[in-house]
This record gives sequence, structure tokens and C-alpha cells, in this order.
Amino acid sequence: MKQGFRQSMASLHTWVGLLPGWVLYVIFVFGTAAFFQYEIDAWMRPELPAETRVSPRALDAADALLRKRGAGAESWNVSLPNARGGTGLSVSWRMPGEGYRDRSEPITLDPQTGEKLAVRETRGGFFLYRFHFDLHYMPVMWARMIVSLAALAMLVAILSGVVTHKKIFTDFFQMRFGKGQRSWLDAHNATGVLALPFHVMMTYTGLVTLLFTLMPWAISANYPTREAFYADAYPQGDERTASGTPMPGLPLRVLVAQAQQTWHGAQPGSITIEHPGDAAASAQFYARRTGWGDGLDEALRLDAVKGTALPDAPPNAGAARMTQDVMVDLHTAWFAGYGLRWLYFLSGLGGTAMVATGLALWCVKRRAKLADPARPHFGFRLVERLNIGFIAGAPAGIAVYFLTNRLLPITLPERAEREIDSLFIAWGAIFAWTLARPAKRAWVEALGATAALYALVPLVNAATTSRGLLSSLWNHDWVFAGFDGAMIALAGGLAFTAWKVLRHQPKSASARRQRNPQGMAA
Repeated sequence: MKQGFRQSMASLHTWVGLLPGWVLYVIFVFGTAAFFQYEIDAWMRPELPAETRVSPRALDAADALLRKRGAGAESWNVSLPNARGGTGLSVSWRMPGEGYRDRSEPITLDPQTGEKLAVRETRGGFFLYRFHFDLHYMPVMWARMIVSLAALAMLVAILSGVVTHKKIFTDFFQMRFGKGQRSWLDAHNATGVLALPFHVMMTYTGLVTLLFTLMPWAISANYPTREAFYADAYPQGDERTASGTPMPGLPLRVLVAQAQQTWHGAQPGSITIEHPGDAAASAQFYARRTGWGDGLDEALRLDAVKGTALPDAPPNAGAARMTQDVMVDLHTAWFAGYGLRWLYFLSGLGGTAMVATGLALWCVKRRAKLADPARPHFGFRLVERLNIGFIAGAPAGIAVYFLTNRLLPITLPERAEREIDSLFIAWGAIFAWTLARPAKRAWVEALGATAALYALVPLVNAATTSRGLLSSLWNHDWVFAGFDGAMIALAGGLAFTAWKVLRHQPKSASARRQRNPQGMAA
């Protein structure tokens, strides 16, 4: 029988939602967490002080350290703390002949006193941010291709979903609890419609950020290499070569003050000094931007000996690049204050719930049509277990990632990688457990275990650091207090979900047939 347009859209919505659905769920979970990546960085590096402003004394200490340890280097690098936390004042250097990746290990200093800090090795929230488009344990290009195709399917699923649900906005106001399949559909509609503009915007702008992964032909048709394209699209100022004449540069404190004066008080985010100790030394400043239209999107270049401004890079911001920049900014939300950032985060949770309820709905609908729902075929059981493994396993892995940050020895070699390994070991354990258990028990136990893991995070934090929840509230340490509070809220939400699943009693197939004999026959 030939399908109508709406039925065709419904089939399209179902399959483009299911097949990449697990990847989309992972993208939403990790991408949503990434809106607070710097706050996560701060929590995962408790040795860093809550104060992020840099004092002249600390800059003098960084300057003295670079002149002593980095003498003869080709470049010095200085990173200043982010106002949201998670990074300290750090310095590193690169000796002649070394590549960018070969530069020295960064040394972290207290931004107020300038004393060295022993900060635990971790990739913090940055790993969660990168994982949502780079994945892990696979080549980056393959990962980005998978993520790009999943995002493309997401865009198709959103548009076909709007067409399929002709009463979608009416149904949004009709949440019916305890109605089985109807309740799952209501939840899917509500979470999809509530933040529909956000879902469309994030999916489309996400595709723009990975534009050249999906469509590299514009570059390959016009440039010999990608490096040539980026050199043309993002031109740099003329590089200065070393003169060979030794000349001490201005103190770091003076250079930073000069940059702040040029930027009307804005603090630099990072500084690179080329050829330090040479008469032709230059300092390049990158701003820590806080808002659109602040005019700080271009680097500032100064003569590191005289403090005078050097010629800027030639402007090359055409309409296409400016459009792409706006799209990327909307996706990353770097400009957002805490109010807008929480709105992004809650909308991301809505998107996560939308994908999760869509995956669960697929199983609920098909179980009702099985000849023997108690003994489903292999394909159905596989999809059902994958749903549990992804929906409960990914959050469980993140909780274990936080716990191992507190429990692993500080001096453990390759500590950051071991934290990441723990995330995937926990995730895999949830998968293995769900394969061995009946579906309902697997849901309850996986969700319950994940809730328990999140509840443990603030307890373990209080036991292993001096910045537990009560102490943080007392000292107005809002980043730590907010993080622990979020862990408790997640634990409560997951425990409530597990409890609802435990109490759910599905109607028998015979009762459904008696209630709706015509519908079942159809």
C-alpha cells in the first residue's frame, strides 16, 4: 500500500532518529556538560585557588622564571587564568629546533603569590568538550565524519518530526503520565518542542563547525593544501627574525599593562614572546573575550623591547568567514553569562531527554506489536540493550571520571589518560551488566547505579579535599558548591527515574486487545 507524505515522513523520522540515535545521545550528553567546561576544570583541579585575578607580583615571578629556565629559548608562552576558573598562571618555553608540541611542560603558578603550584594532571572539562565531536580511541577525522553524519541525520529527524506530528504544539500541553506508549510520545514531543529553536540552531551551527569535514572540495579545488587555505583565511602578521643582538626585553608586567591599556582594561588570555632576549623580540597577545562586539577578536602585537605596537595582520574577514564565525560563536556560547549559559545547559538536557525518549519509544512501540513481547527476537533485544547501555552508561562513565579524579594518586604516571580510561571502563561495565539482566531489571539497576555514583561525587570530594559542599558554601566558593549541588540534583533525577521504572506495570497484551480490538487488528 502506497504511503502518504506524512507516513513517509514518520518512517524517515523513525529510522534517521534510531540509527545514529546513540551517537546523537552521546553528543548531547557530553556537549551539554561542555557548556560548563571551565567550571568542571576548576573542580577537577582543586589545587588552583578560587581567585583568578593575576597580581603584578605573580607576573614578576613568571617573568623571573622564564628568564632563568627559558634562557635561550625560541619562544616563551604565558597563559593567564580564565575568570571562570580551571586554569592558573602557567608558563612554558620552546627551545630552538623544537616543534610546538615539543615545548616544555607548563609550570603553574599561584595567580596572586606567584608560588609554584603542584596541580594534578587531568584533562578536566576540556576532554568532555572535545569528546562531543572528536570521540576517543579513533582517528579524529573518522570521528568527525561520524559526528557530522549523525548531526545531518539529526537535522532531517527534526524537520521530518515537525511534519509528522501535525498536532505537535497542541500535544505539547497534554502530558499524560502512566499511559505507556502515549506517555513516552508526550515526553518526546514536550522535550523536542520546548527547545525546538535551540535544537535547530545547535544542529545547524554544529554542521557549520564541521563544514570542511563533510564538504572539503572548496578547499581542495582552490588550494594545494589545507595549511595554505588556513594561512590565506587567517593571515598572520609579518614574522620577525632574530637580529642576533642580545637585548633584554621589557618585564612581563609592563607588557601586560600595555596590552590592557590598549584593550581598555581587558585581560589577555595568553601571550607568546618570540625571540626573547633578542633586540627583535616581539610579544603577541590573545584576549580573553567576554562579549560580542568588544573588538578583541584579533591578536595584539607589541615590540617586546620597546613596548610599541607592531603592524597588525592584514584584515581578511569577508562575509563568508564572518558568517561562519557567528555560527561557531552561537554553537560554543563562549559569550554567554551565567544566565544564558544555564539556559543553554537546560536546553541541552532537554535535547538529551528528547533523544533518549525517542530511543525508548522505538522499543515501546515495537514491543506492543510483537507476537510474544516476553520473548522478543534478537534484533529487538539488541536495540533495547544498546539503549540501556548508552542512556545509563554514558552518564555513569562521566560520574566515574569525576570520582577517579579524586581517588587516583596525584603522582600516578599518565594520570589524565587513566581518568579517561576509567570513564570507558565504567561505561563498558554498564553495557556488560545490561546484557546479562532482564530488560526492566537492567534499566532499574543501571539507573540506580548511576544515581549512586553521582551521589558519591560530593561525598568523595569532601573526604579528599578541603573544598567540600559545606565548606564551599561557607567560603562562598560558588563553583565548587554549584558543582556538588549539580551532582546531587543529577543523582536525585536518576534515582527518581529508576524508581518510576521499578513501579511501572505494563498492561498485558490481552488487555490492550480487549480495549482496542480494531486498532490491534489493524
